[in-house]
Amino acid sequence: MKIIIIGPAHPYRGGIAKFNEVLAENFSRAGNDVLILNFTMQYPSFLFPGKTQYTDTAAPALNIRRVISSVNPFSWLGARRMLRREKPDLVVVRYWMPFFAPALGSIVRGAECPVIALTDNIIPHEKHFYDTPCTKYFLGGVDGVIYMSSEVGRTLEHFNYKGVSAFSPHPLYDTYGESVPREEALEKLNLDPTKRYALFFGFIRDYKGLDLLLEAFNKLNNKDLRLIVAGEYYGNREKYESLIRALGERVVVFDNYIPEEEVRLYFSAADIVVQPYKSATQSGVTQVAYHFNKPMIVTRVGGLPEIVPDGKVGYVVGCDSTEIAAAIEDFYDNSRSEEFLEHILQEKKRFEWSAMVETFMDIFRKIN
Repeated sequence: MKIIIIGPAHPYRGGIAKFNEVLAENFSRAGNDVLILNFTMQYPSFLFPGKTQYTDTAAPALNIRRVISSVNPFSWLGARRMLRREKPDLVVVRYWMPFFAPALGSIVRGAECPVIALTDNIIPHEKHFYDTPCTKYFLGGVDGVIYMSSEVGRTLEHFNYKGVSAFSPHPLYDTYGESVPREEALEKLNLDPTKRYALFFGFIRDYKGLDLLLEAFNKLNNKDLRLIVAGEYYGNREKYESLIRALGERVVVFDNYIPEEEVRLYFSAADIVVQPYKSATQSGVTQVAYHFNKPMIVTRVGGLPEIVPDGKVGYVVGCDSTEIAAAIEDFYDNSRSEEFLEHILQEKKRFEWSAMVETFMDIFRKIN
């Protein structure tokens, strides 16, 4: 088949761009001809909260064409014409934020083949007045939807979506290389090898609950325990820095975007990964943790509990600093690492990329 994926890819950075590239590679391995229609401009600079939208890593060996400006309707018409010229058998469009709905919804209405949306969110964590009408417009242009958490599936039902839909969990992020020995990772990150480390990884946004984790650390008595915070601030930096200052040397901050080639160092250095989210659908961080065989602490929000079985690969707790602290304490006091590892090795088999590719093919066959 000829498949066109519409969404961000290199030179854009971040989990969604990386995901689209890996999805394209897996479609290709299954014998398909794949083209990614990428953005010329994703976010206007004044709307982007980070330092840069771009990566300096080498481009993957994929067919990527930058043709879409999120705010220029003429580019949307150009992308529609490209869909007609290329004559794909299937269009896959990535949907994660209603800001992009006018562009993406307009483009896919030019497709003369089935269109399947891969949805991270239907309504975003940080809500806006235009979310519902924009999402309705987008959904009106697609024949099928794949959602990666039950939470998103329930939201889809509220929109009375009439097309074909299916659940397929977020696959493993297995493109960051293999683990390195703990001692090597600590040395490269300039961390004290006599301490133990929990990890908060990813962009720092208010809904991700770093403040809850910092408050939890303040309740712990284990003075040999450290928290690594690795990610760029996308929220109220001052709020977090005051909590970090109060904890002193117990928190080590790497407040920059973590390059792909360095991701494995942070996960190799850590004993456990903590995601104290206040809201969530699914999270790519869980799938990076699975790849590196790391136990997790997640909060009981969105689709996180269905990805991280409580008591098997880690802990599911309430959005409460006391519960988070208790889980951290139990993990270290009762040496749970080996116990969780056994279950992680079994559980991660659920998240193969081949399963997601097959879900796309199943929906394609139903639409056709």
